[in-house]
Amino acid sequence: MQLEELAIKIVISAIPILLAITVHEASHGYAAKYFGDLTAERMGRISLNPFKHIDPVGTILLPALTLFFGGVLFGWAKPVPVNFGNLRNPKKDMLWVAAAGPASNFVMAVLWSMLLGTIKYELSQGVYSPAFPFLLQMSYVGVTINVVLMVLNLLPMPPLDGGRIAVSLLPNHLAFKLAQVEKYGFAILIALMFTGILNKIIGPFINFFQQAILQIFA
Repeated sequence: MQLEELAIKIVISAIPILLAITVHEASHGYAAKYFGDLTAERMGRISLNPFKHIDPVGTILLPALTLFFGGVLFGWAKPVPVNFGNLRNPKKDMLWVAAAGPASNFVMAVLWSMLLGTIKYELSQGVYSPAFPFLLQMSYVGVTINVVLMVLNLLPMPPLDGGRIAVSLLPNHLAFKLAQVEKYGFAILIALMFTGILNKIIGPFINFFQQAILQIFA
């Protein structure tokens, strides 16, 4: 890929990616606060300021590499700190705090899809703006990155949100065993990504939800 083409892709993708990770992490913080944990609020992490959530590797390097080499647009943000022991009902409320992030990505994917549909409708009516080609590409990236984050984070492996949801739902003895995986979680995730196994696991789900959202809302 030419550097100029990569630069254009980065410009188009920057806003959707930053919005996706920022709202995702802030949603965890808002949910944790609602259920009784003020850790994120005290650390200033319940914020829509993207710079508070940027991880140099997960937010900048990996998305840039996946844009350059192709494949699933992949990345993560700096996790919002949550002390699950502070929640009013730790095991039960963990589910809602964890689910808040992927739920926010689903909502954002729908909103980007609706913007895409609105622009397409305007074009079909003969209305044109120089911004439309840029916004069309940005909307499509917005749908894609939010679906990727939603599906990726719902994998039932700690420290991903799906892992925490599974810990919340499983009986205590199984939940304890699954929770022990957390210290190895990101290493396993990186290994799955670089071997191509991750794409094979989540690719079909990403395609399904992306097409469904685009068909319904665009």
